[in-house]
Amino acid sequence: MIVRTLQDCENSERRVATETWESTRMLLKDDNMGFSFHITTIYANKETHIHYKNHLESVYCMSGNGEIETLSDGKVYQIRPGTLYILDKHDEHMLRGGSEDMKMACVFNPPLSGKEVHDKDGVYPVDMD
Repeated sequence: MIVRTLQDCENSERRVATETWESTRMLLKDDNMGFSFHITTIYANKETHIHYKNHLESVYCMSGNGEIETLSDGKVYQIRPGTLYILDKHDEHMLRGGSEDMKMACVFNPPLSGKEVHDKDGVYPVDMD
């Protein structure tokens, strides 16, 4: 059994922060569960271009507000607590924080190793190990 607290993970190398978001990676590839689990905060009034060419992601909004725009068709979806969005087609998108930070629970498949950062195209490499 693996037991971790968010606070312990936030105070470790499992926390990754950028200008527009931060992510605490609570469950990673080396935990051998077949997926990774993260608590991610999208900062208010910030925009992030993301295109997971190598990963699928499901995201559940726990608090805050914002929006996601799929770049292939320009559709914009509002995000608020209780919203789940699923990037099941490697959707290129813009994620925008609203008037307050959005706290999200995220699941990645394949799992992240914990070292990934978005490249210039918004992509995570397929395997950092």
